[in-house]
Amino acid sequence: MNKFIALAALGLCFTSVYAKGPKKDKAEEGFVFTTVKENPITSIKNQNRSSTCWSFSSIGFLESELLRQGKGEFDLSEMFVVHKTMQDRATNYVRYHGDASFSPGGSFADAVFCYENYGMVPQDAMPGIAYGDSLPNHNELDAVAGAYVEAIGKGKQSKLSPVWKNGVSAIYDTYLGACPQEFTYKGKTYTPKTFANEVLGLNMKDYVSLTSFTHHPFYTQFNVEVQDNWRNALSYNLPIDELMAVMDNAVKNGYTFAWGADVSEQGFTRDGIAVYPDAEKGAELTGSDMARWLGLSQSDKRKELTSKPLPEITVTQEMRQEAFDNWETTDDHGMLIYGIAKDQNGKEYFMVKNSWGESGKYKGIWYASKAFAAYKTINILVHKDAIPADIAKKLGL
Repeated sequence: MNKFIALAALGLCFTSVYAKGPKKDKAEEGFVFTTVKENPITSIKNQNRSSTCWSFSSIGFLESELLRQGKGEFDLSEMFVVHKTMQDRATNYVRYHGDASFSPGGSFADAVFCYENYGMVPQDAMPGIAYGDSLPNHNELDAVAGAYVEAIGKGKQSKLSPVWKNGVSAIYDTYLGACPQEFTYKGKTYTPKTFANEVLGLNMKDYVSLTSFTHHPFYTQFNVEVQDNWRNALSYNLPIDELMAVMDNAVKNGYTFAWGADVSEQGFTRDGIAVYPDAEKGAELTGSDMARWLGLSQSDKRKELTSKPLPEITVTQEMRQEAFDNWETTDDHGMLIYGIAKDQNGKEYFMVKNSWGESGKYKGIWYASKAFAAYKTINILVHKDAIPADIAKKLGL
């Protein structure tokens, strides 16, 4: 009995020792997120080896809008939009005699234009993979289409034949499958346009693009000068604090929005984090001594700066403009913002649906700090009703 009591007392002693040990700092835990607001989205998709994030994010946004409006869950064909867009882009390239951009990238405006002019189709009606793979792989397609269109646009012909567009269409038909003229959905036959009008019923006039740069007046529209905005689609220009207010208001009131951003920055990781810590204060922020910090490689510094919550830069309008003008901020990637979360320190992040499959720590979801969003947002596509009334009034909406 005495031996048992002694052992029990020893156990209590050890428990007491561990209980009195140093408490782990919150930041040392890595990122711990708690959802504040989460709006409905459809499943994570995978663009794989295709530069079609713009279509995946746009379609994901439209699918979320259908959910929000109570129209049900849809799986729409991204490659229908890609096929139609690239045919139009080829025409534009040739019209400019090759003095224009022809690349597989695109913008949210391409999906809006497609919906209005060509309609939409379900994924089952056009899977978009006619070459035997299970996921998109456009390496060969992009090379073939690019070479063909360049040969036409930059050729020495004095007059074009009336059939050159058929060649473009045939290339995309071969790799993506032909765009269906008619298809059956729930026992009824539709064309792409009747499906969009009668089944989906979204009004593209309800959606606006917003941006924030100082080289054009605020509260006016301009075409953001990036190559993939080849349709010269217009965006309303807001001060960055008001653009962020729209983004915040949208999510908190049940809306999602398509998000175009620069993801080439050090703070955008492949493991679901997008932050903008102050890299110049790296040693101080990470708790490293300066000698060790200076000896780290760029990749190791990136890992240190994105492994846990750290103080971030304070973003200004001037910083955004400078980064855009010197090509530091580029039009890299389209995603979908659908929620807001907080880390263990109470700082808010946007919850982002990506199109890289269920990759990363959060299975295809990214957490983007508001500092990152304020600095690296190119534009957003959002329902006009998601804009706060005072800001909408300034835009004349």
